[in-house]
Amino acid sequence: MQRRSPMSEIIQPPSLAPYLEQLVELLLDSVNHGASIGFIAPLSSEQARGYWRALEPEVVAGHRKILLAVNAQKLVGSVQLALCTKMNALHRADVEKLMVHTSARKQGLASLLMQYLEQLALAHQRRLLVLDTRKGDVAENLYRARNFQLAGEIPGFAANAEGGFDSTLYFYKAL
Repeated sequence: MQRRSPMSEIIQPPSLAPYLEQLVELLLDSVNHGASIGFIAPLSSEQARGYWRALEPEVVAGHRKILLAVNAQKLVGSVQLALCTKMNALHRADVEKLMVHTSARKQGLASLLMQYLEQLALAHQRRLLVLDTRKGDVAENLYRARNFQLAGEIPGFAANAEGGFDSTLYFYKAL
C-alpha cells in the first residue's frame, strides 16, 4: 500500500529494517514528549530499538501491519494494526501506537493515518477495531472525532512518568 497526501506519503512496508533508525527516533520523540503508548519516559535508544526489532517477525509474517507517514524522506508518523489470529476473532484488529513526530503535529496527520488504517482493516476483512488510550490524552479527542465508541474505563491502569497511575479508556469502532 502506498498513497500520497498533500503532507505525506503513507506507506505499508513489508519489513521494518529499512526504517529502523527513523522508527527509533519517532518512538523516542513520542514517549519523551508525553505519549502514553506503553513506555515511560525517559526511554533509551536501546529500548526503542529492541521494541521495533521484536515486532519485525510479526510484520514479516503479516500478523501486524504498520503504516508509515513519510514527508520528504523523513518518517513523521506511524500506526499499527494488529490482526487477531484466534479463530473467533478473525473479524477484528487492534489499533496500536499511533505516533506523530512533534515536528509534524497539528497538520491532520494522525487522522490521515487512522483513515488509511481503517481502509487497511477492511481490506483484511476486519470489521471491528479496538484500542485503548490514556484518559485525557489528545488521542482521546481524535478517536471520538473518528466515531470510535467508548466501551469503558479502567482507573489506575497504566503507570506514568510522574510515579502515579492513569486511567485507560477502551474504544471500539464497527467498520
